[in-house]
Amino acid sequence: MYKKLSIFLIALYLFTSFAEPAFAAYKSWNEMVDAMEAVLNESYDIFLSGKLEAARDQVDVAYYGFYEKEGFEKIVMSRISGKRATKVEYQFSTVKKAILTKAPKEEVRAGLDLLIQLLREDANILDGKKENRWSVFFEALLIITREGFEAIIIVGAIVAYLIKSGNKDKTRAVYVGSLIALAASVLMAFVLGVLLRDSGQNQELIEGFTMLLAVAVLFYVSNWMVSKAESQVWANYIKDKVQSSITKGSVFSLSFAAFLAVFREGAETILFYQAVLAKTQTYFSMVWVGLGVGCVLLVAVYLVIRLLSIKLPLKPFFLGTSILLFIMSISFVGAGVKELQEGNLVSVTPLDGIASVELLGIYPTLETLVPQIVLLAITLVMMFIQIRRWGKARRETAAAG
Repeated sequence: MYKKLSIFLIALYLFTSFAEPAFAAYKSWNEMVDAMEAVLNESYDIFLSGKLEAARDQVDVAYYGFYEKEGFEKIVMSRISGKRATKVEYQFSTVKKAILTKAPKEEVRAGLDLLIQLLREDANILDGKKENRWSVFFEALLIITREGFEAIIIVGAIVAYLIKSGNKDKTRAVYVGSLIALAASVLMAFVLGVLLRDSGQNQELIEGFTMLLAVAVLFYVSNWMVSKAESQVWANYIKDKVQSSITKGSVFSLSFAAFLAVFREGAETILFYQAVLAKTQTYFSMVWVGLGVGCVLLVAVYLVIRLLSIKLPLKPFFLGTSILLFIMSISFVGAGVKELQEGNLVSVTPLDGIASVELLGIYPTLETLVPQIVLLAITLVMMFIQIRRWGKARRETAAAG
């Protein structure tokens, strides 16, 4: 684990050393918002002329060409909150939907004004925060811990599962999958950087489809673990396979799940650090200190998972690990659909009274919540079926004894 983190840190350092200064073209965030306001006002003029798609595209210029490309979104997430960034992103989507549906001009104008207001509020906060070494440190620390937590939880749970089930020799496949993901993350960050310059929409779509693929794999692995949670079922499974080994297909699924968890977070983490390094005026070293401390904390989380898993009984551990992976799949499906919404592939239908919960991938739109509810329903049905199978297996075992 330490070796893999070291490789990632070296790759991250080399990649971000050549990062283009995202913030160099503007003296302040308010100056950037001035440029965005001009673009958004132009989109309103285009809307009044009846060119709806052209007006929507002009809003995309403000979103992809400024909010994302210049690092505004990432800085808001790291220095204000992810919930705030989500609110602004959905306001962009709301305005685009109003334009394409030819809403009354007063509604479109009000939507644009609210968007500009939100951007201005964030710019005032960011411009008012005087940079010091500790603010830079905690910003860098927050990025790696927030982005890496989900990945380290998934990898740690899978490795602990293999060790607990007597398949310690199979952990190598998971580590290799994670290591490949780290290397792929550096490459993907470069590709996303190029796509962001050409079309930020492509970046959102790639990230969205990657998350949805991760959902499928995590959901499969979660249900596979549940099916082996009953002690007698696991004993029969081991007996059928001869020795304490699992199928090649299962090993691949576990390794691929670890790969996707790390890959999904890795490329985005690099892009976050690019934005931080580009805007930091003095305390570059504190970025690396924060990153290093964050990595140590993630290793500690990983070790805690490993140590706790040794003491837990087989069934509670298997069920707990399965539930954890299921929660991750719920989070990923919400975040994946949200990325597709930002890429203009999925529509946005806002729901009042629902707050964003970033950790669980819950967002106040119909399109993100429906897949999560469907996934939850499927899981409950499969759990009911599995409980019946456990009961049948216990009855057969009792009859045979």
